[in-house]
Amino acid sequence: MKQSLPAIRRYDLTQIPLIKPVLRSRWPQFTLRLIALAGFMFAILSGIFGTPVGSRNFAIVFIWIGWWALLILFAVPVFGRGWCSICPIPMPGEWLQQGALLSPRQAGNGLSRRWPNKLRNIWLQNGAFILIALFSAVILTQPLVSSLVLVVLLVLAIAISLIFERRAFCRYLCPVGGFIGLYSQLAPIELRVKDTHLCATHTKKTCYTGNADGYGCPWQVFPAGLVKNTNCGTCMECLRTCPYDNIAVNLRSFGSDIEQVRGRRLDEALKAFIMLGSAIAYSAIMLGPWGKLKSAAYSVGSPNWLLYAAIFLGFILVVLPGTFYLCVALGQYLADKRTNRHLPTSLFWQPLKKPFVAFAYALVPLGLTAWIAFSLSFVLVNISYLLPALSDPLGWGWDLFGTAEATWSPYLTQVVPMLQVGILIAGLFWASQTARRTAVQLSVKKHSQIRPNAQAPNRSAFPVMVYCLVVTAILMGLLVA
Repeated sequence: MKQSLPAIRRYDLTQIPLIKPVLRSRWPQFTLRLIALAGFMFAILSGIFGTPVGSRNFAIVFIWIGWWALLILFAVPVFGRGWCSICPIPMPGEWLQQGALLSPRQAGNGLSRRWPNKLRNIWLQNGAFILIALFSAVILTQPLVSSLVLVVLLVLAIAISLIFERRAFCRYLCPVGGFIGLYSQLAPIELRVKDTHLCATHTKKTCYTGNADGYGCPWQVFPAGLVKNTNCGTCMECLRTCPYDNIAVNLRSFGSDIEQVRGRRLDEALKAFIMLGSAIAYSAIMLGPWGKLKSAAYSVGSPNWLLYAAIFLGFILVVLPGTFYLCVALGQYLADKRTNRHLPTSLFWQPLKKPFVAFAYALVPLGLTAWIAFSLSFVLVNISYLLPALSDPLGWGWDLFGTAEATWSPYLTQVVPMLQVGILIAGLFWASQTARRTAVQLSVKKHSQIRPNAQAPNRSAFPVMVYCLVVTAILMGLLVA
């Protein structure tokens, strides 16, 4: 009994007359990058020299409220890695590496060493995100600490650019890029080649090596091999360098990538748990009524903070993946009659590694909707701080736009809970559908040589769906109750 997933419909946006010239031109992207870099540098300066009051400082308000709202509520769900195409952090290092600001040059500066093969994954990004997450309560509220973190990221990006080739920092180290890449798989925008056979006959591979019209892919990706958005930074260099007009920027259905069998990896699976667990933890710390928990998160270095850090790490690295692993094991046990008599053997890692990784991608939509629901509360409660910070970004008594005395006021307090419930339910439905489709894929592959049990996919997916239901209930209790 053969089962398959429906084909994905795509529409090439470059067919629209005005879009392709804009994407091929360097000036629109360059202008946005300069604006982003100017804002980034001013945020660093305001954090160092401005007021220590976070709610009055540009560094805190415009990055952790304004930028975060733009990123998680709009940019990532719609454009995927679109932010990466204008992110200011890698820009100075990239310009030094390339030896140019705008015009393409094939000879630049730096050692251009190859990134180590053993580190060609997102394990380091996972670690970097966890490190920042542990100190997030302080980073998000203390301007000086926030600025120092931004400086470290900027210096690290420059150093990596001068030692290693292309955008190694973005691909393998950036803590923000790690979760953007994970959730970009859900976005309705993708960059793909139109005809892979044409790419196979093109021996020069200018989309990867570069030419007079543009650089070789800064993300070290061969476009013809792209099946997911995860590692495509949407920089549009391949669109500029392809001599055959074989690059498409497609509009597609949401979540197309998480149905792809190719490219599923353990490091990405762990990222899904890290992000989902962090959303739950932040909801409890920043929006929950537990004063002791919030105090422990802010008291960096104290015994209470060490206990908090241990619990946080245990929750995202042991409890969430551990219980999920048991759910996957139970699903496999229920689905396969041949293993019903041998339950203990199904708990071993190796037989369950592939289904564990595959089912973990069901947590990607659940995690994104969890972050959106959390961000709605966090952003709409604090977004009114933008007005006074805009007029007096350093807290020095300025009133540039006449809004320095604007009072704090939360927005849409009556509507937010309903929006959150709707978003979390949508995420649960999306995750459940993904788990069901994943179970079909695994069942078809597993039973390719024998007659499958028609109920096997339902049975293997059911415990994962229950897991997602429990997580959703916890989030609703934290955010809405």
